[in-house]
Amino acid sequence: MDFELRKAREKLEREQRERVQRAKAKADRERRAKAEAARRRDALEASHRERRLDASRAQEEAHQKMEEVMQLGKGISFSHMFEALRYDGPGDKIKLPPSSFKELSDEGALDKGPMYFRLSKVRYRVPGAPQDQEADEASYCGVLEFTAREGSAELTPHVWNNLFQGDSPDVPLIEVRYVSLPKGTYAKLKPEGVGFSDLPNHRAVLETALRNHATLSENEFVVVNYGQLQYKLKVLELKPASSVSVLETDVEVDIEGPDSVLDNIENQHVLMPLETGKAESGAVEEGNFRYYKFYIDEGMREKVASGCANIEVKIETDTNGGDTDIYVSRHPLVFPTQHRHEWSSHEMGSKVLILKQKDASLISGTYSIGVYGFKGTTKYELSVAIKDVLNSQKIGEQASASSSVDVDSVVCKNCRRYVSSRTSLLHEAYCVRHNVVCTHDGCGIVLRKEEAADHVHCSKCGQAFQQREMEKHMKVFHEPLHCPCGLVLEKEDMVQHQSSICPLRLIVCRFCGDTVQAGGEPLDARDRLRNMCEHESICGSRTAPCDSCGRSVMLKDMDIHVIAVHQKS
Repeated sequence: MDFELRKAREKLEREQRERVQRAKAKADRERRAKAEAARRRDALEASHRERRLDASRAQEEAHQKMEEVMQLGKGISFSHMFEALRYDGPGDKIKLPPSSFKELSDEGALDKGPMYFRLSKVRYRVPGAPQDQEADEASYCGVLEFTAREGSAELTPHVWNNLFQGDSPDVPLIEVRYVSLPKGTYAKLKPEGVGFSDLPNHRAVLETALRNHATLSENEFVVVNYGQLQYKLKVLELKPASSVSVLETDVEVDIEGPDSVLDNIENQHVLMPLETGKAESGAVEEGNFRYYKFYIDEGMREKVASGCANIEVKIETDTNGGDTDIYVSRHPLVFPTQHRHEWSSHEMGSKVLILKQKDASLISGTYSIGVYGFKGTTKYELSVAIKDVLNSQKIGEQASASSSVDVDSVVCKNCRRYVSSRTSLLHEAYCVRHNVVCTHDGCGIVLRKEEAADHVHCSKCGQAFQQREMEKHMKVFHEPLHCPCGLVLEKEDMVQHQSSICPLRLIVCRFCGDTVQAGGEPLDARDRLRNMCEHESICGSRTAPCDSCGRSVMLKDMDIHVIAVHQKS
């Protein structure tokens, strides 16, 4: 009996303990569930609070951006993203789609004068997500026209290179924002290399290049083209701001000299000064030029024009197998080449080029010498000197007076020279054994028989040369040359073409004073009669008020107007 009671009591105690444990576990689960629910509620509230803060910040940033756009644009809000495309054109004026013109017109931008834009790259673009933009790289520009296709903006090489700086994204996206820029008053530029200051009136050349620009920004490069040459100038300083407008304003420009001459000066278009009467040493590699400049003053020109002296350009080369050519030109042709020059010498070895009083191009001014490496690397000494010719003329006169033909002279049947009749038989016997006459049509030169095999004539022009000179003659004078305008001519024809006919030749415009490409023939027959080129015909069509009557007259008709209306010569 006691055993059964004890067993029942133990069972009851065990059941009571189990109920207590289950109650405790249930209480723990309920407590943990409440804590998890509270944590989730707090997290949800924090997420909602963060979203509200993000929305508030985004709204504030959008508001600040709108205020910035309005402030930069002086009340005009225009900011769009476009795909950037390239097009070949000068300066910094871009092309925008027609829809941009309508929007800017509705905003009243056309009434505020020239339009300027700030371009910045869009780094990332994820569809359906906010755009992550970086505005650390930006460029300013003007607008040329509104003809680009919708969704794109066409950039000139100048704007593209300054904005992307060597980066070539697959799909270049840019943000175009309308801004207002102050008018520039001062600019300091620095050429990237040497040689820009050697250009005649290089400030006018720079001014012509800046006419294609609407803006300038510090640390950007301005490209100046002079014929086939290209110079890059870095913008160091601007006033009154780091980015300014250069339209409808007068800008004071300072041009700083380059830091130093680069190592590969042989491959650069640089004019080294050359003093008259002093030799300069140098070396030139095959296919390259070395350039020098010298000055002829009015006294030197008058001395040469009177026939008392000649200008002698002399080059002495070493005998290591190399060879050079020399080309001379008068400014504004700064850098003479094989087919753009006024004087040249192609003899082998050392050579002398004489500028005489008969040369119509010989006037006072600055002249350039181009030493061209024709074969191998050649060391040389170059000099320019004024040589007196009075003594040589007197000697020539005496020689011509003393060489009168005697009465008893006869003509040698071999060499066709006059010899004394007393020694004619002896002379002819010797002459036939040792001399031979060139039978080429128009030559007739008398040669030693051992020299006759080395005497040859060009099959194209008929000139006489030594055998070793023929290869150079054919390459220099008869090898076809390609003009940048598309024509293919030989040297003599190419020199004439590029000096007077080629539309890409450089001239100094008689109306604007700039060094520009001449262009083709003008459409107006009257302009052709006045020997104008295409550029001068167009440039001279601008009007200006007459100083006497104030009437607007075309520049090319101003001289006729003054004579016909005001009877002034």
